[in-house]
Amino acid sequence: GRIASWELFIDSSETRAPCVSAESVDYGPVFVQEPDDVIFPTDSEEKKVSLNCQARGNPAPIYRWLRNGTEIDIESDYRYSLIEGSFIISNPNEAKDSGQYQCLTTNVFGSILSREATLQFAYLGNFSGRTRSAVSVREGQGVVLMCSPPLHSPEIIYSWVFNEFPSFVAEDSRRFISQETGNLYISKVQTSDVGSYICLVKNTVTNARVLSPPTPLTLRNDGVMGEYEPKIEVHFPYTVTAAKGTTVKMECFALGNPVPTISWRKVNDHNPSKARLRKSQAVLEIPNVQLEDAGMYECKAENSRGRNVFRGQLQVYTYPHWVEKLNNTQLDSGEQLRWECKATGKPRPTYHWLKNGVPLWAQSRVEMVNGVLMIHSVNLSDAGMYQCLAENKYGTIYASAELKILASAPTFALNQMKKTIIITRGQEVVIECKPQASPKPTITWKKGDKAVRENKRITVLPDGSLQILNASKSDEGRYLCQGENVFGSAETVGSVFVKEPTRIDLTPKRTELTVGESIVLSCKAIHDNTLDVTFYWTLNGQPIDFEKERGHFESIRVQAASADLMIRNILLMHAGRYGCRVQTTADSVSDEAELLVRGPPGPPGIVIVEEITETTATLSWSPGADNHSPISTYNLQARSPFSLGWQTVKTVPENISGDMESAVAVELNPWVEYEFRVVATNKIGTGDPSAPSRVIRTSEAVPKTAPANVSGRSGRRHELVIAWEPVSEEFQNGEGFGYIVAFRPNGTRGWKEKMVTSSDASKFIYRDESVPPLTPFEVKVGVYNNKGDGPFSPIVVICSAEGEPSAAPTDVKATGLSVSEILVAWKHIKESLGRPQGFEVGYWKDMEQEEAAEKVKNEGNESSVILTGLEGNTLYHLTVRAYNAAGYGPPSSTVHAATKKSPPSQAPTNIMWMQDGSHVSLGWEPVRPLANESDVKGYKVLFRQEGHSNSQVIETQKTSAVVLLPDVGIYIIEVRAVSEGGDGTASSQIRVPSFSGKFTIIF
Repeated sequence: GRIASWELFIDSSETRAPCVSAESVDYGPVFVQEPDDVIFPTDSEEKKVSLNCQARGNPAPIYRWLRNGTEIDIESDYRYSLIEGSFIISNPNEAKDSGQYQCLTTNVFGSILSREATLQFAYLGNFSGRTRSAVSVREGQGVVLMCSPPLHSPEIIYSWVFNEFPSFVAEDSRRFISQETGNLYISKVQTSDVGSYICLVKNTVTNARVLSPPTPLTLRNDGVMGEYEPKIEVHFPYTVTAAKGTTVKMECFALGNPVPTISWRKVNDHNPSKARLRKSQAVLEIPNVQLEDAGMYECKAENSRGRNVFRGQLQVYTYPHWVEKLNNTQLDSGEQLRWECKATGKPRPTYHWLKNGVPLWAQSRVEMVNGVLMIHSVNLSDAGMYQCLAENKYGTIYASAELKILASAPTFALNQMKKTIIITRGQEVVIECKPQASPKPTITWKKGDKAVRENKRITVLPDGSLQILNASKSDEGRYLCQGENVFGSAETVGSVFVKEPTRIDLTPKRTELTVGESIVLSCKAIHDNTLDVTFYWTLNGQPIDFEKERGHFESIRVQAASADLMIRNILLMHAGRYGCRVQTTADSVSDEAELLVRGPPGPPGIVIVEEITETTATLSWSPGADNHSPISTYNLQARSPFSLGWQTVKTVPENISGDMESAVAVELNPWVEYEFRVVATNKIGTGDPSAPSRVIRTSEAVPKTAPANVSGRSGRRHELVIAWEPVSEEFQNGEGFGYIVAFRPNGTRGWKEKMVTSSDASKFIYRDESVPPLTPFEVKVGVYNNKGDGPFSPIVVICSAEGEPSAAPTDVKATGLSVSEILVAWKHIKESLGRPQGFEVGYWKDMEQEEAAEKVKNEGNESSVILTGLEGNTLYHLTVRAYNAAGYGPPSSTVHAATKKSPPSQAPTNIMWMQDGSHVSLGWEPVRPLANESDVKGYKVLFRQEGHSNSQVIETQKTSAVVLLPDVGIYIIEVRAVSEGGDGTASSQIRVPSFSGKFTIIF
């Protein structure tokens, strides 16, 4: 036997199931990819076929391939190669290579066989070149033209060409091309059908096409065929089989005169709702066919001479589908294996079993019944890879699993147990003894040299562990566990030490605090001096995160046997049960203390609006948490679209005591949407507010607020303009709000009243041609809504408008100043009424309309303006008119002025200069303006000290000048031509130092 150390596990157990969920380091092959069916076009440029197979396993599996159940010798044909698991065939040959292929993958744990994959070759042969005989029929007779397709694989599509390609025969109720036979059926021949017919076939995989020799169709000259009853010439089979989920197409077409009508029905049932009729009802198509679509279908051909019927059965099958697969299993030698696989399918699948890719047969220990495999008393020879095959006539599916047989002597993992167990008196102890072994070992226990005797306190559990209840000093000692089976034995030993239990003292037990205060909780441990002790703190059962709560909690360890919890600036959320747990290597004990934290009240329950009037709201709420300090008062707050946030509202009673749960908000505005909330206060402070109530609107009432700041405004002659500040929606008190404008001439008695229905209105204009300008009126403005009339504003005196200016400006003159400026000047007759507040100048180019005029306003009494930003050398038309707040007066007569030509674009050249001390004499060539430029009137000499921005200017009509440089330094000098259109282009700059001496430079 072997000796190992072990360890104490208190109250632990383990159940070994026959199925191992965790994948072993070593395992048998598992398919990752299985081969799929391949259709290889014989004319493919690829010239090779790849059948793919990939499996995982440890060790890595190897691969072999089978064709039609026989293993392929890869070395036997140079065309074969194996790349990883994939089988490659170069230059595939139909005669040699077509068939059913399977991949067999193997490692030391066994072999598994893949599903079958079919290698099929796609080709399309040529029609026989033999000339086809003409078909001769009477007019009105039916005819069938045979296609007789060439050899092909897989399916082909049929069509017919009439006379020459690409004139195709169009199918209709009279003509039908069967995709089953390829033949062309004409139920009643007409003279237009006479001609040459060619059958065209197309391979669905390669898209190759071939044409048959032509079949001539002619009419006999011995009369017209009389009417006859339908004869069904092409129809679906008596039994049609289709896979579930596919599309079924059933054909039915008849010859006859008149042309027969085709109809379909499902016998003794309704046609499937998804069924569609194609090709003039000659084809019944059922997409996504299901089991319930199966049954007897009838096709009926009918004309005036009679009818004909064909019936056939549609059978829907399903491929096998797994309901329950196999799981990898490991068993001890001698145990029983039971595997079950279940599959659905129509017809119902049958089951077969493979072991390592070879059929498994029933034997004395092996039973196979309806998908259940049982092997009794398994041994090492039963280990391997097993496969369950579910098969019906339409397909086969495979499920694989590995069976491992365990057969080994007991062993103990080196790191499974401790050598020493430390417990405290009175504890329950479970000492584990779980050697790895197969079959299951027999367990025996010894304490010292004596066998352990079981009693009420000491028991060997079913899994082999030793349980000791209410441990005492007498249980200390050296324990040995031995496991033994037919293959050998192993032992493990260790020592048990029993210590005195740890006790704990936590103070204070119950404390009341106010938010913001601090406290220290002290935890002391009375324990065996040979044991190390660790302290843990919890709040309401959750460990305290000292990093997260650093501002409030601190753990202080002063002595080895005690720990303190410092709580600073306590919050309401810190109230609760504080636990101290003391952990030693032998036991763990804990105790709790309770802290109550007084603070401001919590939020009351949501406010409920019970009754609403024009100016009041009856409100109720439920009290929130008082946080250990009684609520003294409540404060009721409201918010409306017109308030700046939440505002305290007046209530009845005025002061709401802490024992009340309702109050009436008063002095609210009518017809305003309000929300309400309540805030509680106790002697510690004011808490958070309740959630807001639902939004409610107070009832409507007659308005009580009159418009403010009633005054007059400027207007046109004979107008009285009355203005006011609109009443805010907050004070409109209801729908249908508007204004009543009342006015009367001074000294009269009766009021004229006008209704203004817009609540946003701020002005009313009364026009009366008989009212002279500046007539004084007494005016007041009132309010109303759907509930009635409200108050009027105080009476004010407003004068009627003096009107807009009546006279046009006179003596208007316009003068061009420069290339972009025109000076406009005018005079205006002073008026006692319609006094102008300013003047507007309109101007437009000679080629433009007056409507496009640009305008410049000149406020005040100024009688001239300079227009800027104009185009050079351009004629402008101008008018002037006065304006005031009432409007514009009449325009003046139109005047004209032109801007100057552009200044010369040529700069002065050949500048020469000579210096004598601080005097610089300059000379230059005269500037010659272009035809569209202004004449030169003189020149400007600009000079400035280097580093300065302001230039001094000397003007001259000559082409020379003398410049006095006042200070020592470098001067920058340039010359420009002067014209009516402004200054011309500057000359190149010259730099002149200012000091004594004489010299000349020519540029």
